Formats: sequence, structure tokens, C-alpha cells
Amino acid sequence: MEDVEKLVKTSLSEIERLLSTKTVVGEPMTFEDNTLIPLVRIAFGFGVGGGAGTSERSKGQGSGGAATGGALIRPVAVIVINKEGVKVEPIRGATASLLEKAGTAVMKAVEKRGRKEKEEKEEKEE
Repeated sequence: MEDVEKLVKTSLSEIERLLSTKTVVGEPMTFEDNTLIPLVRIAFGFGVGGGAGTSERSKGQGSGGAATGGALIRPVAVIVINKEGVKVEPIRGATASLLEKAGTAVMKAVEKRGRKEKEEKEEKEE
């Protein structure tokens, strides 16, 4: 069960790393006389499981564990700051869809990097 505990700790630490105020309230960007601050909604879900056992038939024993997860990153608004004041502009429709696809691409890249690091670690252990 030590492997499952490691999986839980690793998963939670990665989620903690990803969740910060900078994730939900993006870095300000300045264009001409406007400062834009993106706001996004983030949802995470994950599962971890594992077990160990013996086999009477093969007289063997083994253990294993796995973790999986997913995330949704959705732009919801942009704060616009300029000479006229401050306003919040909601993001809807095609703009939101385009930004969601960009967020999905980023999550796939992160997952791919995680798998590659795991494979490299397993190769070193062999």
C-alpha cells in the first residue's frame, strides 16, 4: 500500500502546484492603453487505487497501483482596466471554445510529460 500512498501524495502535490491564484486570475497583459486580466474556472478530478495479493494457483504474489485524473480549464471573463475605469467582460461562444481547446492542449502536454518522466524513471530502476 506504500505505492498507493506515494501515488496519492504525488497526485495531490501536482494539483496543489497547478492550483494557485495565478491559475484562476491570470497575469495582467497590457495592450495599448488597456490592461487585461484573464479569469478562468478550473475543475479537477482524480482517482487513485491499488492492491496486493497472492495466488494459490500460481503460488505467486504481487501488488500494483494506479492514478488517473482530468481537468477542465474554462475562460469565464476578462477584467479590462483603462482610462474609462474597470469593467469585467464575460467570455462566451467561439472565444471561450477556442480558449478551452488551448487549455486542453496544455493539459495533454502536461500528461504526456508526466508519462515520459515515469517511463524514464522505470527504465533507470531496471
